[in-house]
Amino acid sequence: MTFDPHPSVVLSQEGGAVEYITPLEDKIEVISGLGIDYLLIVRFTSAFASLQPSEFVQQYLIDLNVRYVSAGFDFTYGKYGKGTMETLFEDGQGKLQVMTVPKFENNDEKVSSTRIRKLLREGRTEEIPGLLGRFYTTKGTVIHGEKRGRQLGFPTANIRLNNDYLVPKEGVYAVRMLVNNQWEKGVCNVGYKPTFHEPGQMELSIEIHLLQFDRSIYGEEVTIEWRLRIRDEQKFDHLEQLKGQILKDKQTAERFFQDDAK
Repeated sequence: MTFDPHPSVVLSQEGGAVEYITPLEDKIEVISGLGIDYLLIVRFTSAFASLQPSEFVQQYLIDLNVRYVSAGFDFTYGKYGKGTMETLFEDGQGKLQVMTVPKFENNDEKVSSTRIRKLLREGRTEEIPGLLGRFYTTKGTVIHGEKRGRQLGFPTANIRLNNDYLVPKEGVYAVRMLVNNQWEKGVCNVGYKPTFHEPGQMELSIEIHLLQFDRSIYGEEVTIEWRLRIRDEQKFDHLEQLKGQILKDKQTAERFFQDDAK
């Protein structure tokens, strides 16, 4: 059982969009790959959040003929999150067998979405697999851009993300991109292209130069796998400086993937 939208959309007083690590469509895909037979998606609304703990258990567990419940040690339910794994058996009127998943730690620190978000915002993508169990990925569509990469001799695929993903910190990354069911290696720049634009002139862009690729892929649905942050995004005074740096970034990515394959 999972909830949509993210509870913070309903419970937060600040409002605004949520940046997802795993949007619902991706979550469904991941869970289906685990051999799960049924996934129940509960619409998280103000009314749902106002249910008393015992009402949640009655309506969403007992009335659905649930017999065995497993959730994390810090899972809460019901109004104000008053229901906990300790109260679940009692609220279940003895009809539920309850198994609590203990705290999972990495380097003596709890593995959590909060910790993963922090790493992504700091650009520490290489540390994500130890917490998430996989590299961080985002899905999007290849769209037309300003064609500046092609003018510089490094053609890029401009990606428009399909969902409200949390985008890693601005900068240059070694990435892999799944296109036409084939993983390709590349260099990604995420940012505002300060060499060509003044601050505030444009929206955040994601551009990927594939290392060994020369085909038109406009309109293709792709998946970006974020591997290693190479450097900060920076402004160059001359295009030759930019071209030289892009070449260095490409060489850095090539070495990274060579070492990764060993």
